[in-house]
Amino acid sequence: MKILICEDNKLAMRALSVFLGKEGFEITNAIDGNEAMELIDKNEYDLVLVDIHLPYHSGLELIRHLRSELNKKTPVIVVSAFSDQQIQRQAYELGINDYLVKPIDPTSLIDKIKTLLRN
Repeated sequence: MKILICEDNKLAMRALSVFLGKEGFEITNAIDGNEAMELIDKNEYDLVLVDIHLPYHSGLELIRHLRSELNKKTPVIVVSAFSDQQIQRQAYELGINDYLVKPIDPTSLIDKIKTLLRN
């Protein structure tokens, strides 16, 4: 299973990559919104993990691109330090599957991913 991680914090990206890689997932990383959009345009992923605040294109713009412009149903989990209710509502309206506020529990994240990928 292929997962795209869109995260501008290199430490957080590395941590996500390591524990998801240990679970057997094939990981691709994007450090900003431009790179993430290019990867989504060119590749198929089984799941996307995205931070809300990314350089160049926000996580919300990335989700809108995935859902509206590409019309893809790829499961999306937002992993963000921002717990703002308005941003969460916007993300759900764009069609995300879950919104997790950092710091996250790795075991809980893996359980959510496995549940989404089974459906």
